[in-house]
Amino acid sequence: MPTSVYMEDLDAFTYQRQLAEGSGIVLIPAGSIEQHGPHMPLNVDVLLSRAMAGSLAEAVGALVAAPIVYGYKSQQRSGGGNHLHGTTSLNAETVISISKTLTLELARHGVRKVAFVNGHYENYQFLFEGVDLALRELRLGGVEDMKVMLLSYWDFVDGATIAELYPDGFPGWDVEHGGVLETSLMLHLHPEKVDVGRIADLPPAQLPNYDVLPVRPELTPGSGCLSSAAQATADKGEILLKRATAAMAAALDHEFLATDPR
Repeated sequence: MPTSVYMEDLDAFTYQRQLAEGSGIVLIPAGSIEQHGPHMPLNVDVLLSRAMAGSLAEAVGALVAAPIVYGYKSQQRSGGGNHLHGTTSLNAETVISISKTLTLELARHGVRKVAFVNGHYENYQFLFEGVDLALRELRLGGVEDMKVMLLSYWDFVDGATIAELYPDGFPGWDVEHGGVLETSLMLHLHPEKVDVGRIADLPPAQLPNYDVLPVRPELTPGSGCLSSAAQATADKGEILLKRATAAMAAALDHEFLATDPR
């Protein structure tokens, strides 16, 4: 009988066995609690990073750790802004501490191949910093064989896929918040959580190419979305999931498995 790839579903002994018998890779989804417009819930980044990690785990024989639920502060030019209702964020030090601690904890379990699967743009550099600090600490303690990758799933959507899924032109990743990519993935993976009747069909947000503090709320569209999700479909979500999974699996295979007899 097949067992789950999700670590929190397993008992401690099954976890230990699957870790030993599989590829030895553990994936850590990293999301956020952040507004995604009127048509999707606050935990979109958690749901999508966990689903991406699950799909990837099945492709490479990995396990998926419980997700990091909260993320770094939403930025106005990529997520609408931390001022929007419901967005609940961590400061940089906390995100760094979480990624460092999780890396050290998995190392304590005997894991030597870890990949963070990021679903929230603003997390990336702070996840990176925490991993770097953990690896320095591990090396000082004599652990030299730990390797960690950081993946943001949208980085594995190639130009051909973008051209196919955005026939009227791609607005750019900087404004793809609550837009076609995330909404399509949610329609494929969690259709019951998408209220298609509340999708705001508006042109891409026109934001300055700089940040200003305090944030000027009037710069963010009233919907909180930075581009339209009107062209989102479940079929597009299936394509995105399959192709991003395949590309991420190739990256993990190259870095972790090419010279590993397992």
